[in-house]
Amino acid sequence: MTAQAREGACAFAWRNYLLVHSDLSENDSRRSDLYRYVTNLSDTGEYDFNLLQVAAVVYLKKLDELHDARGASLAADQALAERLEARSGQLET
Repeated sequence: MTAQAREGACAFAWRNYLLVHSDLSENDSRRSDLYRYVTNLSDTGEYDFNLLQVAAVVYLKKLDELHDARGASLAADQALAERLEARSGQLET
């Protein structure tokens, strides 16, 4: 499931990104940046498809805003942490 979740999250985020940025090539370097980021997340033990999707979309959005892969990674990590915290809060109630 790990590879499926990773591939699916990347495909979802990239497809939606291309809808907004129709001038980009399917093989734009941001795609490999996205794949690298999501692969790193799954390598750290995050396999939840929904969380990987959120992180992937946030990563691409922040990459556009910041023009910096490291900054985009940090922002996406923060969004992921907030989502995990909200999820754990829901489980406690």
